[in-house]
Amino acid sequence: MDTAAEPTPCTGVVLAGGRSSRMGRDKALLPWQGRPLIEHQIALLQAAGVDNVRVSGDRPDYQGIADPTAHSGPLGGIAGIAAASDDGELLIIPVDMPRLQPSLLRRLLTEATPFGCTHFNGHVLPMRLRLDAACRATLATLMAAADDRARSLRALQERVGASEIALNSEEARQLIDCNTEETWREACP
Repeated sequence: MDTAAEPTPCTGVVLAGGRSSRMGRDKALLPWQGRPLIEHQIALLQAAGVDNVRVSGDRPDYQGIADPTAHSGPLGGIAGIAAASDDGELLIIPVDMPRLQPSLLRRLLTEATPFGCTHFNGHVLPMRLRLDAACRATLATLMAAADDRARSLRALQERVGASEIALNSEEARQLIDCNTEETWREACP
């Protein structure tokens, strides 16, 4: 008799619902290695080994899931994905982190942790999040908060419990997020 547990399904999530106000143009559609950045990030998650990929944000061309509350930031994107997903693991990346490599994301997938979240030291994203009843309740509580500042990824990580993975300097360079034209030029090869 095989007693090995079935691996928990893992859904990759590209957070792509932001307004790109600091960039001044849609970050998801920036050209990266011959295709829109959003397509690069979807392929990255697939290469990392997730079972399927979902896109947060009102993006019909990518079967995007609109945030349940407009302009609620990354937490709203995660809440939208959670509402449309079964329990399991979420591997969450921002659309604006083009230097990420599959091997770094696989570290998030394989790191054993008793906590509901795993992320890299000093960075809230990318992260692995255990989507279960406790996480859903936490998302609902945070989304209902009257103070916009209470709806943060840090608050989510604190409430579900998080473990941090150390990074070497080469790995840390992969975590540049391109919020402005300046950081985009810095990230471009």
